[in-house]
Amino acid sequence: MAINSMAPIVAAAADAGESNSNDNNTTTPIKHVIVIIGENRTFDHLFATYQPVNSGETVLNLLSEGVVNADGTPGSNYSKVPQNLTFNTDTYQISPPASRTAFTTLPPPSAGGGYFDQGLPPFSNLEDATTYENGLLLDDYKFLTTGGVPSSILGKPDTRIMYNGNTVNMLPPGPYQLTGPNPGQLTYDDYAESPVHRFYQMWQQLDCSAAQGCLNDLFAWVEATVGAGSNGKPPPAGFFSPPDAKEGATAMGFYNVQQGDVPYFKMLADTYSMSDNFHQSVNGGTGANHIMLGTGDAIWFSDSNGNPLQPPHNQMVASGSPNAGVVDEIENPNPASQH
Repeated sequence: MAINSMAPIVAAAADAGESNSNDNNTTTPIKHVIVIIGENRTFDHLFATYQPVNSGETVLNLLSEGVVNADGTPGSNYSKVPQNLTFNTDTYQISPPASRTAFTTLPPPSAGGGYFDQGLPPFSNLEDATTYENGLLLDDYKFLTTGGVPSSILGKPDTRIMYNGNTVNMLPPGPYQLTGPNPGQLTYDDYAESPVHRFYQMWQQLDCSAAQGCLNDLFAWVEATVGAGSNGKPPPAGFFSPPDAKEGATAMGFYNVQQGDVPYFKMLADTYSMSDNFHQSVNGGTGANHIMLGTGDAIWFSDSNGNPLQPPHNQMVASGSPNAGVVDEIENPNPASQH
């Protein structure tokens, strides 16, 4: 399996050698490094129940900490990691000072994802998938045509999710397994909602202070009070009650590699090294993490001569072109009055 999975990489290396490139002229036995950028989804989202295949190796995850069992059910320490409800009614605070109250049940995660967040897979047939996408294993192209979200639940509580005998509207206030064995339950190749991945919101989810460290207890609360695509806009009416609470507790979901979920990632973990204490390079979304991983620094807005400038703020860009529009790259994280 590992040999077959590496075949495209080996072929690429051979092609590079034939083209007289300098790829193999290294001072160590390492010839190629493949970088998988970690962002938005936590380590436990994929590897909550992972166990190392080699003796003497350990991993820090929900299973090793006793939060869940190998079958994904709540473990002996599940009650020690509840998600909490709090309030931030003044200016933005990384760790709101109000007292914490554990959720009785999680805000139900909604059904979403897919092509342009419309619940659709990127391709409708294998011919298009293999024509316009390359680099995948042949057996994996079918997954570019599957996993669509049923229109009946799109944007509503994801009824495909059940955990430990509870429906999506009654999930316990901690991690929950996304997938399940019963017909109609979510499978690992189905699209699911995307969690909040913005700078200010991710800091608040971690709930860090000098006195208490990082509690990691406000993931669900931030999801239910902000929404991934808000971009600073005020929430719609009824935002704090399903189904308007956007992602709900999407960030608390995990796959179960012990039950066959995400097999390619498991193969990579079994075959190569993995970093179980690394989440992502910087709090924030895709662009920030690509830049930080490649340069070790955060991006900043400047003119063509490297001088700092204020980013666009309610500013018309590309005037007169089909791409014209008002752009605002400055976020105000202060809570709206509904908060």
